[in-house]
Amino acid sequence: MSRLRKKPEINKQSIIEAFAEMAKYKGIDRDLLQGILEDTLSLLIRKKYGNEANFEIIVNMEKGDIEIYLMKTIVEEVEDSTIEISLNEAKKISEEEYELGDDFVIEISLQSIGENFGRRLVNLATQSLTQRIKEVEKNNIYNEYFAKIGEVLIGEIYQIRRNDLLIMHNKIEMHMPREHQIPTESMRYKKNQNIKSVIHEVRKNGPAGLPEIILSRANNKFLERLFEIEIPEIYDGLIQIRAIARDPGRRSKVAVQSFDDRVDPVGACVGMKGVRIHSIVRELNNENIDLIEYSDNIATFIIRALQPAQVKEIQLFPDTLSANIYVTDDQVPLAIGTNGQNIRLASLLTGYNLTLIKEAVDDIEITEFDQEIGVELIEKLVALGVKTAREFLNTEPEVLLEIEGISASFINDIRRIILAEFEEDEDPHYQDKLENIK
Repeated sequence: MSRLRKKPEINKQSIIEAFAEMAKYKGIDRDLLQGILEDTLSLLIRKKYGNEANFEIIVNMEKGDIEIYLMKTIVEEVEDSTIEISLNEAKKISEEEYELGDDFVIEISLQSIGENFGRRLVNLATQSLTQRIKEVEKNNIYNEYFAKIGEVLIGEIYQIRRNDLLIMHNKIEMHMPREHQIPTESMRYKKNQNIKSVIHEVRKNGPAGLPEIILSRANNKFLERLFEIEIPEIYDGLIQIRAIARDPGRRSKVAVQSFDDRVDPVGACVGMKGVRIHSIVRELNNENIDLIEYSDNIATFIIRALQPAQVKEIQLFPDTLSANIYVTDDQVPLAIGTNGQNIRLASLLTGYNLTLIKEAVDDIEITEFDQEIGVELIEKLVALGVKTAREFLNTEPEVLLEIEGISASFINDIRRIILAEFEEDEDPHYQDKLENIK
């Protein structure tokens, strides 16, 4: 005679403990998880008994207990079995005394759910439960990191791809696209390497259904946060960063302002022997950082932003947020910078469109023409009082011809060289004087 195997009973406490552990592991509020479990069981009961079913579910997370009760009204003749039960049927089930109109309570065990509700209903409830938990987990991740946009975090590189890095932080996958990487350090990335970055953006629906968290090392906010970490005066509010312009990995300009007359904003950021700024530079793979003291006077601010170039004159057009910058010929390369970097960053920093104008040279020391004139003749000219190119052009020809070694043709040759430098034409009256002397 074969013996029937008794089906194992479902341990309610183990279910509750599993949910409590899930709440802890996934960071889901226990009360919220309890509500999800109650909703799932409600779905199961309504699918089995109909939407009109009158039932009550009690989940006690503290005691590890789940109770499900189905309530029906005792009637003489049943019209709707979902909410009614006949008096005779009630007496068959229970020995208690009942009267018409009483509530009849049927306890539904978890065991009966698995046995009597059908595999399809149980699977449906399981899918609903899983989906609800995923939604809660997704919202928790989104809310947590959306609130941290602009903050620095340290993650671990776990995959290096062509167009982005995949970074893990607290078991959450994050992305750093190529445009948010520092170009000069791409060859230094290694798997399992710790990397510091700032949370740039959080998108609710990423490719995998979870929130997509975008990290950046190239945006201005990352540089700003590094200053706050390394420079206590900025963190405490004594010094404020007013503007940042970056060419990531190559050069940055940072405008700082002090709210305490005793604190030099640039000096405080540099630190003793440059220790503070060097720490930031190392983190940015040796990115050059120009520190500029901010000024409310826009002309002064623009002049400082164009350093190391020396500006001779500035013409502002506030209505169009533009300015003409006048510099001498020798300052043009400094003002422009490598590949236009200096003037471009200065424009970004100040918010003004800057146009560089080379100013005509007023005068040049005569010693600048030593190769054309010769050191010996220059010494004689200086002794005569001719110390600049303009003075040479304005000196009467008969005076110059008195100097030993200078001829009319020599004077003409030097004049052509100097006039070409000034981009000017020859004075015909001077030539007439020279011709008459000949």
